[in-house]
Amino acid sequence: MADDNVSATRVIHASAEAIFAVLTDPVKRVAIECTDWVCESLDHKPLTATGQIFRVSMYHLDHPDGNYKIANRVRVFDPPRTISWEPGIEAGDGSLSSGGCVWRCDLRPAGPTNTAVTFSCDWLAVAVAIRPYAGFRPFRLEHLGKSLAQLTELVAS
Repeated sequence: MADDNVSATRVIHASAEAIFAVLTDPVKRVAIECTDWVCESLDHKPLTATGQIFRVSMYHLDHPDGNYKIANRVRVFDPPRTISWEPGIEAGDGSLSSGGCVWRCDLRPAGPTNTAVTFSCDWLAVAVAIRPYAGFRPFRLEHLGKSLAQLTELVAS
């Protein structure tokens, strides 16, 4: 599908290191979310490596339980250029099953004091059978733009 990946870019007046520090703080990471689905971070340890898992509590009216938890596994950790993660459900044995969605932030220089941040969500690996159940493509371009605006505010504060 042509629109299995959506991304937005914004130039932020800050260093890549300052922006990456916000992106790797699970508590601040929650504040970047542009929907009201993410309630709070359940982990407070900064993200430092590929494979690390950070958990968040969620609420969605259409979810069977309303309140639920998501475990996000860091897939790419390349400071201060790239961080990506895949949300999933953690089983009792500690394993993580992912639905196929991948979130990613790429940072690149945009002049001596600015950084271009590209925030993307890729659904390519989401199984066709579960797309209707998941309300497929719940995040649109405007969601990513709002998240980038919130990131800009967090970095500035």
